[in-house]
Amino acid sequence: MENQKFKAHQVIGPLGEPLTLNSLPAAGTTRWVVRRKAEVVAAVKGGLLTLEEACERYNLSVEELLTWQRSVEKNGMPGLRVTRIQNYRMVDNRI
Repeated sequence: MENQKFKAHQVIGPLGEPLTLNSLPAAGTTRWVVRRKAEVVAAVKGGLLTLEEACERYNLSVEELLTWQRSVEKNGMPGLRVTRIQNYRMVDNRI
């Protein structure tokens, strides 16, 4: 039992709702709206999925998922908007 890692069965999503593996975006999702990105970030942060599992399930690069995580940490869900990413990056680079 000592060597087994804790695996959450449910985490709190970005909008305060419970997330389970069944309620996450479908495997193979290709259209990424802000809510779906935030759900995957919350699932990884809460231990529902590992980073590797999420990347495999959604065919994402590790760098892409880490970028989503950093965007949520710095700017919340609005930071995940594709049209805002460049604006936030420009502001971050000036600081």
